[in-house]
Amino acid sequence: MSSNMDQKKVSFILTTYNCIQYFQETIASILAQDYPAIEIVVKDGQSTDGTKELIASYARELGNKLIWKSSADHGIYDAMNQGYQMSQGDIIVFFNDVLVHKSVVSHMVQAIESGGDDCIGAHADLIYADGDKVVRYWRMGKGKIRQGWMPGHPTLYLKREVYEEYGLYDASYQCSADYEFMVRALTGREQQLAYVPEMIVRMFYGGTSTQGLRNYFVSLREAHRALKSNGVRGALLADLRRTWKVMMQFKQAKRCYDSKGNLEYI
Repeated sequence: MSSNMDQKKVSFILTTYNCIQYFQETIASILAQDYPAIEIVVKDGQSTDGTKELIASYARELGNKLIWKSSADHGIYDAMNQGYQMSQGDIIVFFNDVLVHKSVVSHMVQAIESGGDDCIGAHADLIYADGDKVVRYWRMGKGKIRQGWMPGHPTLYLKREVYEEYGLYDASYQCSADYEFMVRALTGREQQLAYVPEMIVRMFYGGTSTQGLRNYFVSLREAHRALKSNGVRGALLADLRRTWKVMMQFKQAKRCYDSKGNLEYI
């Protein structure tokens, strides 16, 4: 790991709207990290449940380590774009979930630094959890987008230069702008993304692309649009392969428990 003087700053960009309990869990896991060069950026959509006041209290405590604003926006992807514009980090993480141990950021930054000049970032494994129950186990490893591979977005640590080159999130998507961005930025560069074979994120089940059957079908339709608009050959086959991988994630959730049914995913 680099010395404190030349450590890369990591910006965690959080988007909030009436989610006080989730926000508390998310920020606590970030503040527990043993990597010191972290910036927290929060774009709030004018919450009315106490989230805004809680962010303000953290801002008073953390000083310039936390940057935030509360204002109207046009949905989560517009909020994410606004958050990026507020950030200053060398490595960008869009995040609204929970880091599962204190050395996650250190491990991810180390993977990027070890990847050499061509390395554009890193990704790792995650679980979707509904309370204490693991619903999905996302373990993608390495692969290619046209083969249905896709990193878990909350585990994605990308150098700032990637966003400068490929742009931000397309807010015309309802559910899948994160997928479209990854297709746009990673197709043809998959091998430049380091993979850390480690569970690093507990994701709250029921996010934008997983809330109900309607959103699931919207997500499928938008994913196909993302592949087509970015010139990925064999888009339909890629859709089918990705759907199969998602289905297997539900089955693989059983791996997160020992023989006595105790959770042991770390």
